[in-house]
Amino acid sequence: MSFHSLIRAAAAFGLAAAASVAHADGVGALQQFVTEVKSGRASFTQTVTAPDGKRKKTTTGTFEFQRPNQFRFSYAKPAEQLIVADGKEVWIYDPDLQQATVRPMDQALGATPVSLLAGGDLSKDFTLKALPAANGQEWVQATPKRNDSGLQSLKLGFKGRELASLEIVDGFGQQSVMQFSGVEPNAKVPADRFRFAPPPGTDVARQP
Repeated sequence: MSFHSLIRAAAAFGLAAAASVAHADGVGALQQFVTEVKSGRASFTQTVTAPDGKRKKTTTGTFEFQRPNQFRFSYAKPAEQLIVADGKEVWIYDPDLQQATVRPMDQALGATPVSLLAGGDLSKDFTLKALPAANGQEWVQATPKRNDSGLQSLKLGFKGRELASLEIVDGFGQQSVMQFSGVEPNAKVPADRFRFAPPPGTDVARQP
């Protein structure tokens, strides 16, 4: 999975988000989530489907974040991978290959799900549209205003008072579906969770 795809996947953090009124739609739930949830953690299951619809890969992991723009996204075995953002830089570390990639935060985010959920300006980067309820969830579509976002579509599903699903289709037609559990809105996450120091012997590549 590419650097940009991993950053987009890192947005998938299903924290509780209260609806402001009884009939609030997905747009209202998302806006309140961005306004009121400042930190948290959750577990996830991600299923990635190839553009031909035949090949699928399922992984699990955890995600933690602290606004603005700090997050830690960890894939579990057998394909371990770590993404850490400290607010200035984003690191991607592959322990099996002993390789790390680092990039400035402002170059890594832009109109991505991470900027949407971890501190971005909704009105600046996205056009939001409420979608019909389906599968027991209220849905919202977020369309990036930039043509170079690398996304075909981005949808978020709220189940009751909780952001439960994230569906992403990238520019190549690959679909990623995230499902969340064990959500902890506004959890106190230690500051050192958002710092990364490459282990000795790591091959580090810096991207502009």
